[in-house]
Amino acid sequence: MPTPKIVLFYAFAPLADPDAIRLWQRDLCESLQLRGRILISEHGINGTLGGDLPAVKKWLRRFRDYPAFKDADIKWSEGTGIDADGYSVDFPKLSVKVRDEIVSFGAPGELRVDEHGVVGGGSRLSPGQLHELMAERGDEVVFFDGRNALEAEIGRFRNAVVPDTDTTRDFVGLLDSGTFDDLKGKPVVTYCTGGIRCEVLSSLMVSRGFGEVYQLDGGIARYGETYGDDGLWEGSLYVFDKRGSVDFSDHAAVIGECAGCGQGTKRTANCPDPSCRRQFVVCETCDTVPCDEHAPQPR
Repeated sequence: MPTPKIVLFYAFAPLADPDAIRLWQRDLCESLQLRGRILISEHGINGTLGGDLPAVKKWLRRFRDYPAFKDADIKWSEGTGIDADGYSVDFPKLSVKVRDEIVSFGAPGELRVDEHGVVGGGSRLSPGQLHELMAERGDEVVFFDGRNALEAEIGRFRNAVVPDTDTTRDFVGLLDSGTFDDLKGKPVVTYCTGGIRCEVLSSLMVSRGFGEVYQLDGGIARYGETYGDDGLWEGSLYVFDKRGSVDFSDHAAVIGECAGCGQGTKRTANCPDPSCRRQFVVCETCDTVPCDEHAPQPR
């Protein structure tokens, strides 16, 4: 029986020829029947891939053979299934592209990377070190969600600050506006799904005068592997594939509220109105409610 697996990965490193990396990764993934999304820039690589376990392992061995990617952060999770043709059902296709940024903050000129990764980012905290910081500093510590606000509606760290963002590009404007200047004298822990967005976000915050900035190493995914739902995390982790979300245990809290009826749900879906490109937290019963009734809930 096939064993469906999904890997989430990234590596920040200077890449002299991103297009050559694109062709290599495209051909390698096609040969192994892997699907997913990979973005490449002069600053590094970011992606998520799904397929049968032996194929994913072969990809990983080849991927790590490339010197710039030998220390890449790789996270594993269970896939939903493998179709009759041997492809992951969690992704519709394979997409491998070169972009100005591997995380679209809209500030490629601000990002600096060297062979060790992002230059000037926040101090890294493992899940255990995060708990040590909380034990020492308690209520002083501010959790700062580095994801889009929709993702935080179904899961977030307890008492986290959730910026009102629809896309990652919204963060720069909010930081520059002074919206969060009151946090500049506090210990701020940035977090995101797998850690990559906070590599960039924490460096943007440091360069704007936030004095004590941390990033949760490995993101929510690694924290969930370590503490499940018995720590500081509440709810489900939003993911960008057909699974929609993942839970870290059988007792994950349901903190999302359906935009239609208000009942608890972790489900997200696109608006049924073809002219609307927004996503909402919505239960199956309300999934077909017209767009004007899908008013976003207060955050």
